[in-house]
Amino acid sequence: MDEDYEVVIIGAGMSGLGMAARLKEAGRHSFRVLEKASSVGGTWRDNTYPGAACDVQSHLYWYSFGEQPDWSHVYAGQPEILRNLERFAETHDLGGHIRFGTEVTQASWSPREGGWTVLTARGERLRARVLITAWGQLSRPALARIEGADSFTGVQAHTARWPDDLDLTGKRVACIGTAASAVQLVPTIAPATERLTVFQRSANYLLARQDRALSDEERAALLAEPDRYQAMRDALHDERDGWAVGLRDDANPVRAQFVQAAGELLETQVPDGPLRELLTPDYAFGCKRVLISDDYYPALGRDNVELVTERITRIEPEGIRTADGRRHDVDVIVHATGFQPLDRTGGVEIVGKDLRSLREVWKEGPQAYLGMAVSGFPNMFMLYGPNTNVGHHSILFMVENQIAYVLQALRALDAEPARRLDVDPEVQRSYNEELQRELAKTAFSAGCASWYKTADGRVVNNWPSDLRTYRERTAVFTPQDYVQE
Repeated sequence: MDEDYEVVIIGAGMSGLGMAARLKEAGRHSFRVLEKASSVGGTWRDNTYPGAACDVQSHLYWYSFGEQPDWSHVYAGQPEILRNLERFAETHDLGGHIRFGTEVTQASWSPREGGWTVLTARGERLRARVLITAWGQLSRPALARIEGADSFTGVQAHTARWPDDLDLTGKRVACIGTAASAVQLVPTIAPATERLTVFQRSANYLLARQDRALSDEERAALLAEPDRYQAMRDALHDERDGWAVGLRDDANPVRAQFVQAAGELLETQVPDGPLRELLTPDYAFGCKRVLISDDYYPALGRDNVELVTERITRIEPEGIRTADGRRHDVDVIVHATGFQPLDRTGGVEIVGKDLRSLREVWKEGPQAYLGMAVSGFPNMFMLYGPNTNVGHHSILFMVENQIAYVLQALRALDAEPARRLDVDPEVQRSYNEELQRELAKTAFSAGCASWYKTADGRVVNNWPSDLRTYRERTAVFTPQDYVQE
């Protein structure tokens, strides 16, 4: 038997929970959140590797509405973020709206019914007037395609699928990758290992994290004085939003300050000249994700840690072979190789008008209008969709603006029950042309390979400017941007 809802949300991570909470606050209760896992949390449920934490200050990494968490550190760790997400779901009484263990396999637009039919792996069939995808950009792990990976006789793990029982004490460990996950993992596990070999394909720019525990007095004062809490959030927000100019691909004071700070951190923390040379990036600042860490460089200087920059040629039963012919014998291989950000379909077959799939429409790379609406897919909105990632701030500010926009779209549908909201293809085309012109002025478009770009160099992940500009673009839902049907 079909189930009928006004809204179906796919995913119970931060975006999905935020959307669900705002729907309830707006008095909308006809919705269902479908989550393939057994609990909420999304990336913060899945990424349990040692050292996993947020790289945005805790007090910015939360929605502006509802109860604010009592954060214990300037930068929160994964367990604390997950606990707060679980508490958020409880506080907003979302449990009754979430169906766990429910993997969506297909969602199809029905022109006759003017809505979406959603199918699950368990054979369930739900109908919804509006479909909202909330699976994010970093949900599907990417494994490096290395010859012989299946032949390894030891243990292999991806950072996003960390085994609960994996004990690295006294083990010879290889870490493939040196980006965001690795700079958190390596310092955490290095002291326990017999030997830790870190395989680097390209060096990264690092800035100091400056994390610390918040005192009981600080925490109590913030919770007791909401105005003070908000003032701190506002100050952090404004400071970080001012950093956006530092990711432009031109000479500007903010960019110069970042480059200088990264150079000074490397110089100070890596006294060994040859090692420092290996850790010096050879591309423009911001072209790849800029990382933050207080302890990654010192960890690489430990006696039991080795940085290897020779190309990996294959994995063998006992270890990893590099291009210089050397075999690095290890007991455990950790793949800190990130995600598949170019596959924005969440593993779901999305079929829109004219029976065209989203995968087909996006075969040359994902794009959307305002990062939310895709022409040919009426009444569908994406949270944290194409070109809404930010390199300088908290993604939740982007998502909160998207949620507000979707709520306006729902009110537009209320006003015209027979209407379908399908973004005008010309509006989408014009928007993305403008977007790419702006992105061409950023470091994201510089000449390095990164997960921000397609193979032909088009940036499909990042927003080119500050959050204020995105908020202005999404502040008012404009029905004229959508074709009349």
